[in-house]
Amino acid sequence: MSCNLPGYGTASIGESGRSASVSGSQRQLRIVSLLPAATEMAFALGLGDAVVGVSHECDFPSAAHARPAVVRAALALKHLSQREIDETVSRRLAAGKGLYEVDEQLLQELRPDLILTQDLCQVCAPSGSELDAALQLLDPRPDVLSMTPHTLADIFANMRELGAATGRMAQAEHLMARWRQRLARIKAAVPPDAPRARVLFMEWFDPIYCSGHWVPEMIELAGGIDRLGRAGRDSVRIPWGEVLRWDPELLILGPCGCSLEQAVAQLPLLASSPGWSNVDAVRRGRVFCVDANAYFARPGPRLVDGTELLAHLIRPDLFAWNGPADACRRCPAANE
Repeated sequence: MSCNLPGYGTASIGESGRSASVSGSQRQLRIVSLLPAATEMAFALGLGDAVVGVSHECDFPSAAHARPAVVRAALALKHLSQREIDETVSRRLAAGKGLYEVDEQLLQELRPDLILTQDLCQVCAPSGSELDAALQLLDPRPDVLSMTPHTLADIFANMRELGAATGRMAQAEHLMARWRQRLARIKAAVPPDAPRARVLFMEWFDPIYCSGHWVPEMIELAGGIDRLGRAGRDSVRIPWGEVLRWDPELLILGPCGCSLEQAVAQLPLLASSPGWSNVDAVRRGRVFCVDANAYFARPGPRLVDGTELLAHLIRPDLFAWNGPADACRRCPAANE
């Protein structure tokens, strides 16, 4: 695989086109981040003090909790099943309604110079349409950095754009160099002639969604192959019969937007599927629930950790996992 990490993606500065960096003679830069991954990037660049507002889902690093939430969910989904969530969200989007609400009054009070948002997934975070109305109320109008990554190279490009927009290009280049080194070490450690493990990464259980965007790329870097995944494209629904035909040797369950505990709680439903106990990964005890929020779903710095976790799960003989113990959990084999 060609590891084309330094490429450029689709992030862009808003209408004014001016840099959001502020010199020492002016007031401190003020950033509102509506995207958890962008919040992680900003803190990684040492911009934590400049972040004055976040979304309700920005939970990493822990300091992000101290920032006021400018965005809240429009729907109460906490106690719904995965199928109920999928159906409720699909109906709302089909009706042309958004999934998030922007606190316009708070946004005006925070007076941001730069807003970090996305236009990749209407489910993951507010998209441009939900922000447009609030922007009309802001004077002066802030710059908007919209991140729309589909690959690891795009995520690197987003980091570069954020560094350029905030005067932190040197810090961004340093961080990216470290990420590239870690990813290159993984790729180099996988024997090129070794057979690749059949992997299936599920981004949702009911209905089943395959992996998409950067996750298949991460799997390939880590020494596996997921032929049901869609590299660089949206994840889609797949029938259970395709799972049985692929017969993965390693099954990774990382429902988008869910913590490890939430993933584990959904496992019994998936395990009731016909033929579950005959799947190779199930028979071998090679089924793992993972913390998707932390390591896979958010296109930010911790995807490098996620790739290292995948390498450990695919080739534990070559890669140790030195991260948090609650990053993943092995599920019992069919005969246990």
